[in-house]
Amino acid sequence: MAYVITEACIGTKDASCTEVCPVDCIHPTPDEPEFDTVKQLFIDPEECIDCDACVEACPVDACFAEDQVPAELEQYIQLNAAYYQA
Repeated sequence: MAYVITEACIGTKDASCTEVCPVDCIHPTPDEPEFDTVKQLFIDPEECIDCDACVEACPVDACFAEDQVPAELEQYIQLNAAYYQA
C-alpha cells in the first residue's frame, strides 16, 4: 500500500515531504524543472514503502495512506499513479 498526496497540496507544494522521504518517491522536488509547472506533488505508488514520514512532515495534511483517503478525494489515488506513468 502506498501513500497519496491529495487536494490540500494544490497551490501549497511545501515540499517538506520530499526532504523526509527515505526512498525519494515524492516528485517533483523543488530542484526539478517541472516543480513550477505542476499544481501539487505526487507519490510514486511503486516506490513508496509506507513509512508515514510524509504524513508527519506535511503542514497541510495532504498525505493519506491509500486505504484511508476520504471518499471525496479518491481520484487522487489515480492522479498520483498517473504522474509516474507519463
